[in-house]
Amino acid sequence: MFIKKSWISKLSILLLISLLIFSFTACSNDAKEKTEEPNQVKEENNTPEDDTADDKEITLATTTSVNDSGLMDYLTPMFEKETGYTLDVVSQGTGQALQTGRDGNADILLIHAKADEEKFVEEGYGLERVEIMYNYFVIVGPSDNPAKIVKGDTAADAFKKIADTKSTFVSRGDESGTHKKELKIWGANSITPEGDWYMSAGKGMGDVLQMASEEGAYTITDKATYLSMKDKLELDIIVGESDDLMNQYTVIEVNPDKLEGINKEGADAYLEWITSKEVLAKIGEFGKEEYGEALFSINYQGK
Repeated sequence: MFIKKSWISKLSILLLISLLIFSFTACSNDAKEKTEEPNQVKEENNTPEDDTADDKEITLATTTSVNDSGLMDYLTPMFEKETGYTLDVVSQGTGQALQTGRDGNADILLIHAKADEEKFVEEGYGLERVEIMYNYFVIVGPSDNPAKIVKGDTAADAFKKIADTKSTFVSRGDESGTHKKELKIWGANSITPEGDWYMSAGKGMGDVLQMASEEGAYTITDKATYLSMKDKLELDIIVGESDDLMNQYTVIEVNPDKLEGINKEGADAYLEWITSKEVLAKIGEFGKEEYGEALFSINYQGK
């Protein structure tokens, strides 16, 4: 009789433990389901909102020269406030900016290398070149001017003297519009720049100007970036504005029929905004108060 009661007691205890384990597991699963359900609803509800947010985001690939001049910092807040779009500005050399467009990672470009821009459009990656503004490249160098460049020398004359005297020259070396302009000037003299005197930086305009200043070297730069940094540099303008140093800036929308994921409506909105009379007037005045002259001149002729 004792053995039977003992067996029954043990069985009761095992049964009780089993019930407790089952109850605990059921409660845990129920709690997990309740925790996950709101997340699932949130994800489902967020899908349309995310799509809407993406529609209001635009990526602009532009040159370091435009960005380093301060123009994008000036324009971007105005654009976002007036249109409701968010603008992601990617600052890189023109060659890199064009590749960013080819990769479908930008909706619109603001660049300055005409031949490469035309090729970009001809290949179907861009819709149309829209010229909006220009400034000039200038050749800058140390005040003691070791290459003895004189007033009246062309860009080609200046480059020949720099090469002949092996005066230090810092190149962008980054396939940017400025770098391509530099190579074109060397080519006009059939000169292949090489040797210890020629430094290829592979950097943006601001960094190259700083390097040239530190090295007591010459370089070619867009005038806007130079003026915006002038007070921090030990460099003078050696060759100023001339027809062969004109620097044209162009806006190109990336072709949505060629590449997926392009925000065509956003790109349209940016092009319409930046070519409006009000915004062009602001660009034409940019820099006057701080530098005594505008950093860009407007030559937009309409689309």
